[in-house]
Amino acid sequence: MRDTMDELKGKNVSDGTNPTHLHAVPARAARVHGEKLLDGQRQADGAGGPEEEQFSLNDDRRVKILSPGALVAKRFFRNRLAVTGLSILVFMFLFSFVGGLVSPYTEAQIFYRYDMQRKEFASVTENTEFRFAAADSARFDAIIQAQMILAIQKQSETFSYRDTDYSLKNEGNDLYSLSVAGESAPIGIAFKDIVSPSTAGEDLSFDFRFAALRAAAAGESAFSAEGVDYTLDETGGIFRGNEEYAYVSRYVVQAIMPDVFLTRAFKEELTDTIAEDSEKFLFTDADGVEHEYSITYDAATKAWSVLQATETRKFDTYSAPSREHWLGTDRNGMDMLTRLMYGGRVSLIIGFIVVIIETVIGVILGGISGYFGKWVDNLIMRIVDIFYCIPSMPIIIILGAAMDAMRVDPQIRMLYLMLTLGFLGWPSIARLVRGQILSLREQEFMTATEACGVRVSRRIFRHLIPNVIPQLIVICTMGIGSTMLTEATLSFLGLGVKFPFASWGNIINDVNDTFVMTSYWFIWIPAGVLLLLTVLAFNLVGDGLRDAFDPKMKR
Repeated sequence: MRDTMDELKGKNVSDGTNPTHLHAVPARAARVHGEKLLDGQRQADGAGGPEEEQFSLNDDRRVKILSPGALVAKRFFRNRLAVTGLSILVFMFLFSFVGGLVSPYTEAQIFYRYDMQRKEFASVTENTEFRFAAADSARFDAIIQAQMILAIQKQSETFSYRDTDYSLKNEGNDLYSLSVAGESAPIGIAFKDIVSPSTAGEDLSFDFRFAALRAAAAGESAFSAEGVDYTLDETGGIFRGNEEYAYVSRYVVQAIMPDVFLTRAFKEELTDTIAEDSEKFLFTDADGVEHEYSITYDAATKAWSVLQATETRKFDTYSAPSREHWLGTDRNGMDMLTRLMYGGRVSLIIGFIVVIIETVIGVILGGISGYFGKWVDNLIMRIVDIFYCIPSMPIIIILGAAMDAMRVDPQIRMLYLMLTLGFLGWPSIARLVRGQILSLREQEFMTATEACGVRVSRRIFRHLIPNVIPQLIVICTMGIGSTMLTEATLSFLGLGVKFPFASWGNIINDVNDTFVMTSYWFIWIPAGVLLLLTVLAFNLVGDGLRDAFDPKMKR
C-alpha cells in the first residue's frame, strides 16, 4: 500500500499537482485529461494515416445557430402550399409589371377591321295617293287640297270655299288641275306620277311639271314648257335636245342621306328588281365602284327598304384569339392580353396601397390605445366600434355614383377609391395591435425601458410594434386578397376603376349579357382565373407565414 502511495505521489509531483489536493481535482481537468488519453489512443490506432481535426463535445463550432428570421424562412419554405402561393405571386407580379413593358401594344390601343356592313341606303314606295304642287304665288293650302280630293271622289267639276268658286279639270290618267272659276291658269295640280330631275341640283318649275305630266298622261311624245321644247320617250324619259333632263315614274325613291343623289339608272334598276320580286341586285356607281344592294318589304308602311353593302372600318370587337391577339380583343377593340397585364398592375397596386393605409392608421391608433390604456383606450375603441358599424359598401356605392355624376377624372377617381377603402378598413388592424401590446407592455423589457427613461413614442414604435410585425404581416397578406376582391366587385358594378384604365374587375364587366358570356369566353375567363389565383396565392402565403411565425398553431 505504501509503495502504491509513493508511486502516486511521484506521478503527481511529476505532473505538477499537489498530492494533498488529489481529492479536489476539478472535473474539467479530469475530462481534459481523459480527452488527451483518448486522442493518444486514436493516434496510436491510426498511426501512419492523415491527421484529422478533432472537436470536443463542448466546442462551439459543433453548434449551428440560426437567426429568428432564418428559422421563419426555413419553416416557410418547408410548406409546399406556401411556396406554391409565393410562386404564383411572383408570376403575377412579372406578368403585370414586366409584361406591360414588353407587350407590343399599349393599354388603350384600339384596333380596327374592315367588314362588309349593310346600311340603310334608300326607301321606295309606289305612289298610290295624290300628291300636290302649287303654282307660283298661288293660294293652294291644305284645306283647298282636301276640298279638291272630295270633288275628285264625287267626280264634281266645281266646288266653293270661302266665297270662291273653283274649277276642277281631269287632265288625264290620275292628273287633275284646279283653277279659280273664270281663269285659265291653274293654281295647283293633283297627281300620282312623279317627275324627277336627272341631274343633281336641278330645280323643276311648276309649269314644267304640269306640262310633262299632262303630256305623259295624254301619251304625247313632245311638249313645250316655258318656251323650251322637250321630247318624251316610252320609258318616261324627258329630253332637252340630246340630253336627258328629267323622267316620269310612279315610284318614289328617296335617299336616306340628304347629300346623296340617286340617278335614274339606279332607280330603274331598283324598280325592275322590285317588279321581278327579287331581293338583291348589283349596281356600279359613277365612281366605278360596284355595290350590292338588298331589298326588304315592310308591310306596315307598304314601303321597300334598300340596304347597301359597303366595306366599313369598324372596331375589331370581340375578335377571336389569333397570332396578333393571343387572347382576342374586347368590346372596344383592345388587345385582351395587354389589358390583363395592365389590369393586374392596377389591381395589385390598389390592394397594396389600401393595405398600407389601413396598416399605418391601425398601427398608430392600436399602439396608442394598447400602451396608454384607461380613457385613451376606451376612446379609441369606441371609435373602432363606430367604424365597424358604418355600412362601408353602401357608402362606397354612393360615392361611386356621385363621382359618376360629377364626371371625375378616372385617375383621380382611382385615388379616391384607394383612400376610401383604406380609411374604412383599419379597425381590424387596430384591434389586433392593441391586443398584442396589452400583453407585451407588462413584460420585463418594457419595465427596463421605463427605468432607462426611454421616451413613450420610442417605447411604442421601437420596442412594442416590432413585436407585433409577424402578426401584421400575416393579416396584411390576407387583407391584400380581400381588398382586390372588393375592388373587382366595385369595378364590375361600374363604381370602381373606369375606362380607359383596366382592372380585372372592369374587364369582367364586359360580360354584360348572356350572349357575350356564352360566346366570348376569352373576355371573362382569363381575368377571373387571374383574380382567383392571385387571391388564393395571397391566402396561401398568409397561412404559410402564420405557421412559420408560430409553428405551435399547426399542431
